[in-house]
Amino acid sequence: MSSPNAPRGCGSGISSMYYNLCDLTSVWGVVVEAIAAAGVVTSFVLFITLMASLPFVTDKKRKGMVALQAGILIFTLGLFGLSFAFIVGRYSTTCTARRFLFGVLFSGCLACLAMHGLWLVLLERRGRGPRSWMLCLGALGLWLVEVIINTEWLIITEVRNPPSDTIVPDLSCNIANQDFVMALIYVMVLILTVVLLAVPSLTHKHRQWRRDGAFILVTGLLTMAIWIVWIVMYIYRNGVAGNPSWDDPTLAVAVVSNAWVFLFLYTIPEICLLTQEDPDQEQPSDGEDVYPARSLVYDTILKEPVPNHQNVYIENKAFQMDESPTVPKKPVSPYGSYNGQLRSCVYQPTEIALVAKGLTKMDQQAILPRARPPSLNPGSSSSLPRLVESLSEGLS
Repeated sequence: MSSPNAPRGCGSGISSMYYNLCDLTSVWGVVVEAIAAAGVVTSFVLFITLMASLPFVTDKKRKGMVALQAGILIFTLGLFGLSFAFIVGRYSTTCTARRFLFGVLFSGCLACLAMHGLWLVLLERRGRGPRSWMLCLGALGLWLVEVIINTEWLIITEVRNPPSDTIVPDLSCNIANQDFVMALIYVMVLILTVVLLAVPSLTHKHRQWRRDGAFILVTGLLTMAIWIVWIVMYIYRNGVAGNPSWDDPTLAVAVVSNAWVFLFLYTIPEICLLTQEDPDQEQPSDGEDVYPARSLVYDTILKEPVPNHQNVYIENKAFQMDESPTVPKKPVSPYGSYNGQLRSCVYQPTEIALVAKGLTKMDQQAILPRARPPSLNPGSSSSLPRLVESLSEGLS
Protein backbone atom coordinates (compact mmCIF):
# COMPACT_ATOMS: atom_id res chain seq x y z
CA MET A 1 0.00 0.00 0.00
CA SER A 2 1.40 3.39 -1.05
CA SER A 3 1.56 6.22 1.42
CA PRO A 4 1.93 9.98 0.80
CA ASN A 5 4.17 10.26 3.87
CA ALA A 6 7.03 8.22 2.46
CA PRO A 7 10.37 8.39 4.32
CA ARG A 8 13.41 10.06 2.84
CA GLY A 9 14.83 8.00 0.02
CA CYS A 10 11.54 6.30 -0.93
CA GLY A 11 9.08 7.45 -3.55
CA SER A 12 5.46 8.17 -2.85
CA GLY A 13 4.33 5.26 -5.03
CA ILE A 14 6.26 2.64 -3.06
CA SER A 15 4.33 0.41 -0.68
CA SER A 16 5.05 0.84 2.99
CA MET A 17 6.04 -2.84 3.08
CA TYR A 18 9.27 -1.99 1.20
CA TYR A 19 10.26 1.13 3.13
CA ASN A 20 13.18 -0.62 4.82
CA LEU A 21 14.80 -1.18 1.43
CA CYS A 22 15.05 2.54 0.68
CA ASP A 23 14.57 4.39 3.96
CA LEU A 24 17.64 6.52 4.60
CA THR A 25 16.57 7.47 8.09
CA SER A 26 16.84 3.85 9.36
CA VAL A 27 20.05 2.85 7.65
CA TRP A 28 20.05 -0.81 8.69
CA GLY A 29 17.81 -1.93 5.82
CA VAL A 30 19.93 -0.29 3.13
CA VAL A 31 23.20 -1.57 4.63
CA VAL A 32 21.98 -5.15 5.01
CA GLU A 33 20.51 -5.01 1.52
CA ALA A 34 23.84 -3.90 0.01
CA ILE A 35 25.84 -6.54 1.90
CA ALA A 36 23.35 -9.25 0.92
CA ALA A 37 23.48 -8.21 -2.75
CA ALA A 38 27.29 -8.38 -2.67
CA GLY A 39 27.03 -11.81 -1.10
CA VAL A 40 24.74 -13.02 -3.89
CA VAL A 41 27.22 -11.92 -6.54
CA THR A 42 30.18 -13.38 -4.63
CA SER A 43 28.45 -16.75 -4.17
CA PHE A 44 27.61 -16.95 -7.86
CA VAL A 45 31.18 -16.09 -8.89
CA LEU A 46 32.61 -18.64 -6.47
CA PHE A 47 30.28 -21.31 -7.80
CA ILE A 48 31.43 -20.63 -11.39
CA THR A 49 35.05 -20.67 -10.21
CA LEU A 50 34.52 -23.99 -8.43
CA MET A 51 33.04 -25.61 -11.52
CA ALA A 52 35.79 -24.19 -13.75
CA SER A 53 38.49 -25.59 -11.44
CA LEU A 54 37.30 -29.17 -11.76
CA PRO A 55 39.47 -30.07 -14.82
CA PHE A 56 42.58 -28.84 -13.00
CA VAL A 57 42.09 -30.82 -9.78
CA THR A 58 44.75 -33.53 -9.56
CA ASP A 59 43.97 -34.81 -6.07
CA LYS A 60 41.09 -37.30 -6.25
CA LYS A 61 40.32 -36.87 -2.57
CA ARG A 62 39.78 -33.14 -2.94
CA LYS A 63 37.76 -33.67 -6.09
CA GLY A 64 35.33 -35.75 -4.03
CA MET A 65 34.68 -32.72 -1.80
CA VAL A 66 33.61 -30.48 -4.69
CA ALA A 67 29.99 -31.65 -4.51
CA LEU A 68 29.75 -30.68 -0.83
CA GLN A 69 31.37 -27.31 -1.47
CA ALA A 70 28.98 -26.64 -4.34
CA GLY A 71 26.07 -27.49 -2.03
CA ILE A 72 27.30 -25.02 0.57
CA LEU A 73 27.55 -22.30 -2.07
CA ILE A 74 23.98 -22.94 -3.22
CA PHE A 75 22.56 -22.83 0.31
CA THR A 76 24.66 -19.76 1.13
CA LEU A 77 23.26 -18.02 -1.93
CA GLY A 78 19.80 -18.83 -0.58
CA LEU A 79 20.70 -17.33 2.80
CA PHE A 80 21.65 -14.03 1.18
CA GLY A 81 18.35 -14.03 -0.66
CA LEU A 82 16.44 -14.88 2.52
CA SER A 83 17.76 -11.75 4.21
CA PHE A 84 15.50 -9.65 1.97
CA ALA A 85 12.48 -11.38 3.53
CA PHE A 86 13.52 -9.94 6.91
CA ILE A 87 14.06 -6.47 5.49
CA VAL A 88 10.65 -6.05 3.91
CA GLY A 89 7.53 -5.79 6.03
CA ARG A 90 5.62 -8.72 7.45
CA TYR A 91 2.82 -10.36 5.50
CA SER A 92 1.80 -13.94 4.79
CA THR A 93 4.39 -14.67 2.06
CA THR A 94 7.40 -13.22 3.85
CA CYS A 95 6.45 -14.81 7.17
CA THR A 96 6.09 -18.22 5.51
CA ALA A 97 9.48 -17.83 3.82
CA ARG A 98 11.10 -16.82 7.09
CA ARG A 99 9.74 -19.72 9.10
CA PHE A 100 10.39 -22.39 6.50
CA LEU A 101 13.60 -21.32 4.74
CA PHE A 102 15.53 -20.13 7.78
CA GLY A 103 16.11 -23.58 9.20
CA VAL A 104 16.16 -25.35 5.81
CA LEU A 105 18.97 -23.22 4.35
CA PHE A 106 21.08 -23.30 7.49
CA SER A 107 20.66 -27.06 7.84
CA GLY A 108 21.82 -27.50 4.23
CA CYS A 109 25.09 -25.67 4.87
CA LEU A 110 25.69 -27.40 8.19
CA ALA A 111 24.89 -30.85 6.77
CA CYS A 112 27.60 -30.43 4.12
CA LEU A 113 30.08 -29.26 6.74
CA ALA A 114 29.21 -32.20 8.99
CA MET A 115 29.76 -34.72 6.19
CA HIS A 116 33.11 -33.15 5.36
CA GLY A 117 34.14 -33.43 9.00
CA LEU A 118 32.97 -37.05 9.12
CA TRP A 119 34.99 -37.80 6.00
CA LEU A 120 38.12 -36.40 7.64
CA VAL A 121 37.57 -38.55 10.75
CA LEU A 122 37.13 -41.73 8.69
CA LEU A 123 40.13 -40.83 6.55
CA GLU A 124 42.34 -40.63 9.63
CA ARG A 125 41.10 -43.88 11.19
CA ARG A 126 40.70 -46.13 8.15
CA GLY A 127 43.12 -44.50 5.73
CA ARG A 128 40.37 -43.71 3.21
CA GLY A 129 37.05 -41.94 3.40
CA PRO A 130 33.66 -42.70 1.86
CA ARG A 131 33.00 -42.03 -1.79
CA SER A 132 31.61 -38.72 -3.00
CA TRP A 133 28.12 -40.05 -3.71
CA MET A 134 27.92 -41.50 -0.20
CA LEU A 135 28.79 -38.11 1.28
CA CYS A 136 26.13 -36.44 -0.85
CA LEU A 137 23.52 -38.96 0.27
CA GLY A 138 24.49 -38.39 3.90
CA ALA A 139 24.22 -34.62 3.55
CA LEU A 140 20.88 -35.02 1.77
CA GLY A 141 19.55 -37.21 4.58
CA LEU A 142 20.59 -34.71 7.27
CA TRP A 143 19.02 -31.88 5.30
CA LEU A 144 15.71 -33.68 4.70
CA VAL A 145 15.21 -34.09 8.45
CA GLU A 146 14.96 -30.32 8.86
CA VAL A 147 12.78 -30.05 5.77
CA ILE A 148 10.31 -32.50 7.30
CA ILE A 149 10.36 -30.73 10.66
CA ASN A 150 9.72 -27.30 9.17
CA THR A 151 7.04 -28.64 6.83
CA GLU A 152 5.09 -30.19 9.69
CA TRP A 153 5.50 -27.10 11.82
CA LEU A 154 4.37 -24.86 8.96
CA ILE A 155 1.32 -27.00 8.22
CA ILE A 156 0.25 -27.01 11.85
CA THR A 157 0.56 -23.25 12.24
CA GLU A 158 -1.02 -22.46 8.88
CA VAL A 159 -4.03 -24.64 9.59
CA ARG A 160 -4.54 -22.81 12.83
CA ASN A 161 -3.97 -19.38 11.21
CA PRO A 162 -5.21 -19.24 7.57
CA PRO A 163 -2.99 -17.18 5.20
CA SER A 164 -3.88 -13.66 4.18
CA ASP A 165 -2.56 -11.30 1.51
CA THR A 166 -2.99 -8.25 3.69
CA ILE A 167 -0.39 -6.96 6.12
CA VAL A 168 -1.95 -8.37 9.25
CA PRO A 169 0.64 -9.56 11.75
CA ASP A 170 -1.99 -11.21 13.94
CA LEU A 171 -2.60 -14.08 11.47
CA SER A 172 0.20 -16.11 9.82
CA CYS A 173 2.93 -13.88 11.24
CA ASN A 174 1.67 -14.17 14.80
CA ILE A 175 4.39 -16.57 15.92
CA ALA A 176 6.09 -16.10 19.25
CA ASN A 177 9.84 -15.67 19.24
CA GLN A 178 10.27 -18.66 21.53
CA ASP A 179 8.33 -20.87 19.09
CA PHE A 180 10.50 -19.72 16.20
CA VAL A 181 13.67 -20.61 18.10
CA MET A 182 12.31 -23.95 19.34
CA ALA A 183 11.64 -24.99 15.74
CA LEU A 184 15.39 -24.62 15.07
CA ILE A 185 16.62 -27.10 17.70
CA TYR A 186 17.70 -29.58 15.03
CA VAL A 187 19.82 -26.88 13.38
CA MET A 188 21.51 -26.23 16.71
CA VAL A 189 22.28 -29.94 17.00
CA LEU A 190 23.90 -29.80 13.55
CA ILE A 191 26.07 -26.87 14.64
CA LEU A 192 27.30 -28.83 17.65
CA THR A 193 27.91 -31.88 15.43
CA VAL A 194 30.05 -29.84 13.04
CA VAL A 195 32.23 -28.59 15.89
CA LEU A 196 32.65 -32.03 17.45
CA LEU A 197 33.50 -33.73 14.14
CA ALA A 198 36.12 -31.11 13.29
CA VAL A 199 38.09 -31.49 16.52
CA PRO A 200 39.66 -34.94 15.79
CA SER A 201 40.88 -33.73 12.40
CA LEU A 202 43.26 -31.28 14.04
CA THR A 203 45.60 -34.17 14.91
CA HIS A 204 45.68 -35.69 11.42
CA LYS A 205 49.11 -36.82 10.23
CA HIS A 206 48.80 -34.87 6.96
CA ARG A 207 48.96 -31.09 7.12
CA GLN A 208 46.44 -30.48 4.35
CA TRP A 209 43.70 -32.39 6.19
CA ARG A 210 44.55 -30.59 9.42
CA ARG A 211 43.90 -27.34 7.59
CA ASP A 212 40.53 -28.59 6.37
CA GLY A 213 39.62 -29.54 9.92
CA ALA A 214 40.67 -26.11 11.15
CA PHE A 215 38.48 -24.40 8.53
CA ILE A 216 35.47 -26.46 9.56
CA LEU A 217 36.12 -25.92 13.28
CA VAL A 218 36.48 -22.14 13.00
CA THR A 219 33.37 -21.94 10.82
CA GLY A 220 31.38 -24.00 13.31
CA LEU A 221 32.57 -22.00 16.32
CA LEU A 222 31.74 -18.64 14.76
CA THR A 223 28.37 -19.96 13.63
CA MET A 224 27.68 -21.08 17.19
CA ALA A 225 28.68 -17.66 18.52
CA ILE A 226 26.42 -15.86 16.01
CA TRP A 227 23.49 -18.08 16.93
CA ILE A 228 23.99 -17.55 20.65
CA VAL A 229 24.04 -13.77 20.17
CA TRP A 230 20.97 -13.52 17.96
CA ILE A 231 18.94 -15.95 20.08
CA VAL A 232 19.67 -13.93 23.23
CA MET A 233 18.81 -10.69 21.44
CA TYR A 234 15.70 -12.15 19.80
CA ILE A 235 14.20 -13.80 22.87
CA TYR A 236 15.35 -11.68 25.78
CA ARG A 237 17.30 -8.51 25.09
CA ASN A 238 15.01 -6.73 22.60
CA GLY A 239 11.99 -7.16 24.87
CA VAL A 240 13.86 -6.00 27.94
CA ALA A 241 15.24 -2.96 26.13
CA GLY A 242 11.76 -2.07 24.90
CA ASN A 243 12.68 -2.35 21.23
CA PRO A 244 10.67 -5.28 19.83
CA SER A 245 10.90 -3.67 16.40
CA TRP A 246 14.56 -4.77 16.29
CA ASP A 247 13.56 -8.42 15.93
CA ASP A 248 13.66 -8.29 12.14
CA PRO A 249 17.02 -6.44 11.98
CA THR A 250 18.46 -8.98 14.43
CA LEU A 251 17.48 -11.92 12.24
CA ALA A 252 18.56 -10.17 9.03
CA VAL A 253 22.01 -9.32 10.41
CA ALA A 254 22.40 -12.87 11.76
CA VAL A 255 21.58 -14.43 8.39
CA VAL A 256 23.90 -12.17 6.38
CA SER A 257 26.83 -12.38 8.81
CA ASN A 258 26.59 -16.18 9.07
CA ALA A 259 26.44 -16.50 5.28
CA TRP A 260 29.64 -14.48 4.95
CA VAL A 261 31.26 -16.71 7.58
CA PHE A 262 30.51 -19.72 5.37
CA LEU A 263 32.13 -17.97 2.40
CA PHE A 264 35.22 -16.45 4.03
CA LEU A 265 36.19 -19.18 6.47
CA TYR A 266 35.34 -22.32 4.53
CA THR A 267 34.41 -21.95 0.86
CA ILE A 268 37.08 -19.50 -0.30
CA PRO A 269 40.00 -21.31 1.45
CA GLU A 270 38.82 -24.66 0.10
CA ILE A 271 38.63 -23.34 -3.45
CA CYS A 272 42.11 -21.83 -3.11
CA LEU A 273 43.51 -25.20 -2.01
CA LEU A 274 41.59 -27.17 -4.63
CA THR A 275 44.16 -27.00 -7.44
CA GLN A 276 47.30 -27.03 -5.31
CA GLU A 277 49.54 -30.06 -5.22
CA ASP A 278 49.60 -32.14 -2.11
CA PRO A 279 52.70 -31.15 -0.05
CA ASP A 280 52.22 -34.17 2.22
CA GLN A 281 52.23 -36.75 -0.54
CA GLU A 282 53.59 -40.03 0.72
CA GLN A 283 57.18 -40.67 -0.31
CA PRO A 284 58.46 -44.16 -1.21
CA SER A 285 60.12 -46.19 1.51
CA ASP A 286 63.88 -46.27 2.04
CA GLY A 287 64.26 -49.56 0.17
CA GLU A 288 62.40 -48.32 -2.89
CA ASP A 289 63.76 -45.95 -5.50
CA VAL A 290 61.70 -43.81 -7.79
CA TYR A 291 64.15 -44.48 -10.62
CA PRO A 292 65.73 -47.97 -10.42
CA ALA A 293 69.51 -47.96 -10.72
CA ARG A 294 69.56 -51.08 -12.87
CA SER A 295 67.58 -51.78 -15.96
CA LEU A 296 65.26 -54.70 -16.43
CA VAL A 297 67.67 -56.39 -18.88
CA TYR A 298 70.55 -56.05 -16.43
CA ASP A 299 68.49 -57.57 -13.62
CA THR A 300 67.58 -60.46 -15.89
CA ILE A 301 71.25 -61.05 -16.71
CA LEU A 302 72.15 -61.19 -13.03
CA LYS A 303 69.41 -63.68 -12.30
CA GLU A 304 69.96 -65.87 -15.39
CA PRO A 305 73.66 -66.48 -16.28
CA VAL A 306 74.39 -66.51 -19.99
CA PRO A 307 76.29 -69.46 -21.59
CA ASN A 308 79.60 -68.73 -23.25
CA HIS A 309 78.35 -69.57 -26.72
CA GLN A 310 75.61 -66.87 -26.58
CA ASN A 311 77.92 -63.90 -27.10
CA VAL A 312 77.55 -61.12 -29.60
CA TYR A 313 80.44 -60.86 -32.06
CA ILE A 314 81.76 -57.91 -34.03
CA GLU A 315 81.08 -58.62 -37.68
CA ASN A 316 83.78 -56.53 -39.34
CA LYS A 317 87.31 -57.89 -38.83
CA ALA A 318 88.86 -54.61 -39.94
CA PHE A 319 88.11 -53.16 -36.50
CA GLN A 320 90.31 -55.71 -34.75
CA MET A 321 93.43 -54.19 -33.27
CA ASP A 322 95.47 -57.34 -33.67
CA GLU A 323 94.97 -60.70 -35.30
CA SER A 324 96.97 -63.88 -35.61
CA PRO A 325 98.18 -64.83 -39.13
CA THR A 326 97.61 -68.50 -38.51
CA VAL A 327 94.50 -68.89 -36.34
CA PRO A 328 91.72 -66.40 -37.02
CA LYS A 329 89.93 -65.33 -33.86
CA LYS A 330 86.59 -63.72 -33.30
CA PRO A 331 86.92 -61.38 -30.36
CA VAL A 332 84.11 -61.24 -27.84
CA SER A 333 82.21 -57.98 -27.57
CA PRO A 334 82.78 -56.13 -24.29
CA TYR A 335 79.00 -55.72 -24.04
CA GLY A 336 78.26 -59.40 -24.33
CA SER A 337 77.92 -59.94 -20.59
CA TYR A 338 75.17 -57.32 -20.38
CA ASN A 339 72.78 -58.98 -22.80
CA GLY A 340 71.24 -62.36 -22.07
CA GLN A 341 69.36 -62.74 -25.33
CA LEU A 342 70.35 -64.52 -28.52
CA ARG A 343 71.63 -62.51 -31.41
CA SER A 344 68.70 -63.53 -33.55
CA CYS A 345 66.34 -61.93 -31.02
CA VAL A 346 68.16 -58.62 -30.86
CA TYR A 347 70.08 -58.06 -34.07
CA GLN A 348 68.46 -57.53 -37.48
CA PRO A 349 71.23 -57.43 -40.14
CA THR A 350 71.13 -54.90 -42.96
CA GLU A 351 72.50 -55.25 -46.45
CA ILE A 352 75.80 -53.62 -45.51
CA ALA A 353 76.13 -56.02 -42.57
CA LEU A 354 75.53 -58.99 -44.89
CA VAL A 355 78.26 -57.78 -47.28
CA ALA A 356 80.62 -57.31 -44.37
CA LYS A 357 79.78 -60.81 -43.19
CA GLY A 358 80.76 -62.23 -46.57
CA LEU A 359 84.07 -60.37 -46.50
CA THR A 360 84.68 -61.75 -43.04
CA LYS A 361 84.33 -65.30 -44.27
CA MET A 362 86.86 -64.56 -47.04
CA ASP A 363 89.28 -63.13 -44.49
CA GLN A 364 89.06 -66.31 -42.46
CA GLN A 365 90.38 -68.29 -45.45
CA ALA A 366 93.11 -65.88 -46.59
CA ILE A 367 94.13 -63.07 -44.36
CA LEU A 368 96.10 -60.29 -46.01
CA PRO A 369 99.25 -59.29 -44.14
CA ARG A 370 99.23 -55.81 -42.75
CA ALA A 371 102.11 -53.39 -42.52
CA ARG A 372 103.42 -53.05 -39.03
CA PRO A 373 105.74 -50.37 -37.74
CA PRO A 374 109.13 -51.49 -36.44
CA SER A 375 109.30 -52.21 -32.79
CA LEU A 376 110.72 -49.40 -30.71
CA ASN A 377 111.63 -51.67 -27.85
CA PRO A 378 114.93 -50.39 -26.46
CA GLY A 379 115.84 -53.93 -25.42
CA SER A 380 116.04 -55.05 -29.08
CA SER A 381 119.48 -54.59 -30.78
CA SER A 382 118.26 -54.76 -34.40
CA SER A 383 115.39 -52.28 -34.15
CA LEU A 384 117.53 -49.08 -34.12
CA PRO A 385 119.66 -49.83 -37.26
CA ARG A 386 116.53 -50.74 -39.20
CA LEU A 387 114.90 -47.49 -38.20
CA VAL A 388 117.97 -45.50 -39.34
CA GLU A 389 118.09 -47.30 -42.72
CA SER A 390 114.40 -46.64 -43.33
CA LEU A 391 114.82 -42.94 -42.55
CA SER A 392 117.85 -42.60 -44.87
CA GLU A 393 116.07 -44.27 -47.75
CA GLY A 394 113.16 -41.90 -47.28
CA LEU A 395 115.44 -38.84 -47.40
CA SER A 396 117.23 -40.07 -50.54
